[in-house]
Amino acid sequence: MHADYKLIGIRMRDIRRKKGMTQEKLAEMLGVTIGYVSQMERGITKISLETLASVADILKCDLAELVTGASTSSAAYLTNEIAQEASLLCDRDRKFLLDVISLLLNRDNTR
Repeated sequence: MHADYKLIGIRMRDIRRKKGMTQEKLAEMLGVTIGYVSQMERGITKISLETLASVADILKCDLAELVTGASTSSAAYLTNEIAQEASLLCDRDRKFLLDVISLLLNRDNTR
């Protein structure tokens, strides 16, 4: 998987703004400069996993939300992940996956 630092930065900026936090405050809490936060938000600098985890902690969001745009607590998260992975399968394997899902649904309905 290729990390899109520009998208990560945009998500970081959007969440920060929704929380009413300034770049200055985020920088202070991270122990970095405002310029560095600006560079992260514009995708100019590659963010280390450690820094990204700290950002997620400070912004009180899922790390996955910053990286993928979907929160793991979101109901749509797994649906999107399954659809994305299924799109990589050949037709025969997608049919097999659909059959497995149907079996699981029937099993759950008989309980």
